[in-house]
Amino acid sequence: MPPRILPEPTPETRHFWDGCREGELRLQRCTECKHSYFPPRAFCPKCASREVEVYPASGKAVLYSYVINHRPRPDMGTEPYAIAVVQLDEGPRMMTNIVGCPQTPEALVLDMPVKVTFEKQNDDITLPFFEPAKA
Repeated sequence: MPPRILPEPTPETRHFWDGCREGELRLQRCTECKHSYFPPRAFCPKCASREVEVYPASGKAVLYSYVINHRPRPDMGTEPYAIAVVQLDEGPRMMTNIVGCPQTPEALVLDMPVKVTFEKQNDDITLPFFEPAKA
């Protein structure tokens, strides 16, 4: 099976990937308008200020939307998997995969609480996934 296609960190995204490798989900926030955002970039998408900071996110979110992919991918195996958008407690939405539960509509309930989990891919890249939060 070919390896999963992995992102290539850039200077603008390095803090995010370093955080994932260290088991911490990192976001950016504008120090002027206080808007939190994802994906990483050098300026605030709301007010265009370049006065931004990196901070650790809680890792908590809710399942906002998803689709269950049933088409096999050489780098993902043959099982169905959920491609999802989660709404982070801090505000931004993030595309991810839902893991740790059956990949069925019965198990993937919109607005269910989820939490980040990390899976090391190689020495440089650890991917953030989300799993159902335990009550």
